Amino acid sequence: MIIHLLRHGMTNANKECLYCGYTDQPLSYEGIEELRRLKIETPFPTAEHYVTSGLRRTIETLKILHDKMPDTIIEQLNEYNFGDFEMKNYDELKENPDYLCWISGNENISSPNGESRQEFRERIKHGFELVREMNVDSVFVVCHGGVIASLMIMLFADRKKCYSEWLPKNGHGYTIEISETVITCKPI
Repeated sequence: MIIHLLRHGMTNANKECLYCGYTDQPLSYEGIEELRRLKIETPFPTAEHYVTSGLRRTIETLKILHDKMPDTIIEQLNEYNFGDFEMKNYDELKENPDYLCWISGNENISSPNGESRQEFRERIKHGFELVREMNVDSVFVVCHGGVIASLMIMLFADRKKCYSEWLPKNGHGYTIEISETVITCKPI
């Protein structure tokens, strides 16, 4: 099976370095133009089946790149639920005791009214399994940077890359090929 994981195009929240998980942001003007440019410069892979997380930015990205609506929406592939930190940036949060506790690295600490890293990983792992269970040879998934980086860490733990090394830029991602014996990846 071939799975193409692509991060949605840029939003204003990305540009402003805000924690944006569940907020249903549209693509920014710059994000739309960048996707159009990328589409001309580097043809994106096609697939039998097209999936998004269901958020507007993922659906708009798929529409620009493949002129399609998703065949399937898998909400488990939504970005991290930042709870009370949603749509805020580091400078707004850097003195918040809950934030300092959350960024300490403990996998089981949730953002207030959000989810823990462990809960996030379990959710997206389930979403990825739903993709893998599809009875097709290829799937094109438009989702989120945090989802892709976390999945890549899980799938390729032996490469010992950290989150930031796996985090794709907007409009980029990875093609994963899964056979019975081997799993490989290459950048999109």
